[in-house]
Amino acid sequence: MDRERVVVLTGAGVSAESGLRTFRDGDGLWEEHRVEDVATPEAWERDPELVLRFYDQRRAQVIAAGPNAAHTAIARLETAHEVDVVTQNIDDLHERAGSTRVMHLHGEILLARSTADPRLITPVNGPTLRLGDRCALGSQLRPHIVWFGEAVPLIAEAAALVARADRLIIVGTSLQVYPAAGLVHALPPGRPIHLIDPSDVPLRSASVEHIKQKASIGMPMLASRLLGEA
Repeated sequence: MDRERVVVLTGAGVSAESGLRTFRDGDGLWEEHRVEDVATPEAWERDPELVLRFYDQRRAQVIAAGPNAAHTAIARLETAHEVDVVTQNIDDLHERAGSTRVMHLHGEILLARSTADPRLITPVNGPTLRLGDRCALGSQLRPHIVWFGEAVPLIAEAAALVARADRLIIVGTSLQVYPAAGLVHALPPGRPIHLIDPSDVPLRSASVEHIKQKASIGMPMLASRLLGEA
C-alpha cells in the first residue's frame, strides 16, 4: 500500500469524548464562565488572576484525562501513511496517543509564554501558573493559548500542509470556527475528504464522505479501512 500524505483536522468533539468540556457558541459560556471574561486579551488585562485560575482548572482536567479511541485511531494511521494532525484543541491527548506530528492552531495548555516576547515559550512548571511567574526577560508568563480576538500564527503553515495532502480527514469539528474552518479550501480539488461528525456540517462536495458517527466510533472505522483492515 502506497504511503499517502494525510492531514487530520481535529476539533472539540475529539477532546469532548475524553471528558474535556469546550466552548460552545450556543450559550457563550465555557465552564460557566463568559468567554469574554477568561479567553480574550481584554480579560487578561482586566483580571489576569481570574484568567490564570481558569486555565489552571483546564490544565488539571487535561492532566487527568486520557486519549480515547479517536486519538489512538489517528495515531495508528502513521503505521502506513505520512500523517500530520492539525488540531484546534489545546490538550496533549494526540501526543499521548502516539501521534508524532501535531500542530496546535490554538495553543497548548501545558505551555506558557512570555508577555514581552511571544517567541519565548516554556513548559508550565507544575499544574499552576501564577502571577509572579516570569519569563527569562522578567515579564509575566501567560497561558500559551490563542485567545478570541488574537491572530492564529500557524494558520498559513497549516494551510500549506493541507495543500500538499493526498487526503483530508475532518473529525470532531463543525467547521464554524475561523480561520481553521477555511483550511478545507486549501486542499486541491478532487482529493478525498472524510468528515466524521454525527451532525450535519456545512460542507458540500462530491469529494466528501460524511461518516455520521461520533469521533470515537467513526475514526476507528475509517482508520481500519485506510489501513486495509476492513
